[in-house]
Amino acid sequence: MVTGHVGLNVTDLERSLAFYRTVFDFEVMAAGDETDRRWAFLGRDGRLLVTLWQQSEGTFSVSTPGLHHLSFQVDTIDEVNATAEVLRGLGAEFAYEGVVPHGEQGVSGGVYFTDPDGTRLEIYAPTGADPAAAPVPGAPTCGFF
Repeated sequence: MVTGHVGLNVTDLERSLAFYRTVFDFEVMAAGDETDRRWAFLGRDGRLLVTLWQQSEGTFSVSTPGLHHLSFQVDTIDEVNATAEVLRGLGAEFAYEGVVPHGEQGVSGGVYFTDPDGTRLEIYAPTGADPAAAPVPGAPTCGFF
């Protein structure tokens, strides 16, 4: 079994579409733009990955049960760094500066940031991170941001 897609509630579909298309290079596979039912299905190579639903107010809450963060894997640290540059250009908020290893002296790692509604996101590569001290010693970084 593999994950099918992830559905996210957003407050502004156009803003979120611009963000996810720019950062992840997603294509819009389908969309609905009625006044009270705005949504978009995003993917790559014909595979649905993320759905956006404009049906919420406020910002993502880290204090209530539900999604902790959404993670995307790329092949190389160079891809992680290139995406981080795109994010900086968009003014995205990062949890930590630069590529962070997943654990003490780990070689997998990535960048941790939020989307326009505050949803916590990660882009990581399975290898290539500098084996440096993680921000939270002894535990995977992605669980503690």
